[in-house]
Amino acid sequence: MFERIQEEIAVVFERDPAARSTWEVMTCYPGFHALLAHRVSHGLWTRNFKWLARWIAHLARWLTGIEIHPGVRIGRRFFIDHGMGVVIGETAEIGDDCTLYHGVTLGGTTWNKGKRHPTLKNGVVIGAGAKILGPITIGEKAKIGSNAVVVKDVPDGATAIGIPARLVESHETDGRFAAYAVARDANDPVAKAMHALIDHSVDTDKRIAQILAELKRLGLQVECAETEKFDAGKLNQIVD
Repeated sequence: MFERIQEEIAVVFERDPAARSTWEVMTCYPGFHALLAHRVSHGLWTRNFKWLARWIAHLARWLTGIEIHPGVRIGRRFFIDHGMGVVIGETAEIGDDCTLYHGVTLGGTTWNKGKRHPTLKNGVVIGAGAKILGPITIGEKAKIGSNAVVVKDVPDGATAIGIPARLVESHETDGRFAAYAVARDANDPVAKAMHALIDHSVDTDKRIAQILAELKRLGLQVECAETEKFDAGKLNQIVD
């Protein structure tokens, strides 16, 4: 048991550069407190002490702002950063080495009994405010961007962002932890399409200007309304 607690403390130092001492982690980290309480409540839940398990989970929620149903199965080296507003439903399953930021919901989409909450495989990172809904599976080492709403399975190693979430390409290969589950070089297909449209519009404007200039050189009088110059640079920055 003490080895597992030491492991949970070591995870905080690994994933939070603000952590300075073991005493600070043990006394000032609500995610650590919520996880310890869940280990106790889950043990009681599996031994059929349902009310006592729920009461401990309720107390932990009141103290930490993190709601974890005692029925949730959580693997090793689980880390909740900041923690406030995290909600994890009864039939959720969380693998080893997963990370959640504040405001994350692992919720259900039905009132029926049975499996109705997500499954996170090993190494999943979920950014602040993301909502993972329904009995879906988030693949191993997948990343979910901040405030994303995910209602479909996410493959292993994928990055999902947006509402509803869509998959984007990420070429990060150095293995470093991606804070808030946002890859620096995420290749968003929507952003790519927008950039392509902007480039096409700029090219069209240039061709029209060349045609008008040639018509004027040939002596034809061309009347056209003055239009504001298209600033592709600013529009590209907005899309980014």
